[in-house]
Amino acid sequence: MTSPILLLALVGVLYAAGVYLILERSLTRVLLGILVLGNATNVLVVVAGGRAGAPPLVGRAPDDAMSDALVQALVLTAIVITLGVTAFLLALIHRAWTLEREDDLTEDVEDRSVRRRLARGEQSDEEELDTTGCESTADTDPDDTGSEPTPARAGGAS
Repeated sequence: MTSPILLLALVGVLYAAGVYLILERSLTRVLLGILVLGNATNVLVVVAGGRAGAPPLVGRAPDDAMSDALVQALVLTAIVITLGVTAFLLALIHRAWTLEREDDLTEDVEDRSVRRRLARGEQSDEEELDTTGCESTADTDPDDTGSEPTPARAGGAS
């Protein structure tokens, strides 16, 4: 039988590895981090449930010798939640790969434009700023803060 201290050390290592992977910019590593965190949570719940006992069937064993069925229910629930988050992240990774042929999270052009406008004091709140239709760098603010944004051309494509 393994010691709970060893299993708790394993949980700590898994949580540390999962957090490290989540902090990366690659969506694939974020997915792996979520999977590692899900497994760490499952091990933690099993360790917290106590030692194994008899099957929880009434009449088969005394109440003191039965294992707690809630632990297995919580682990199954955690597995389902991890599966749902994994499916969502796989959809995000597929979409990012389809659009950009990479899975790294990059800074968006509109995000830079909003940050510059907020820093200059042109807008007081991000919700007030409308960036719909900004689909290229020419449609957003230029990098220098002294000039005005270039207007979008009407009609034709560039």
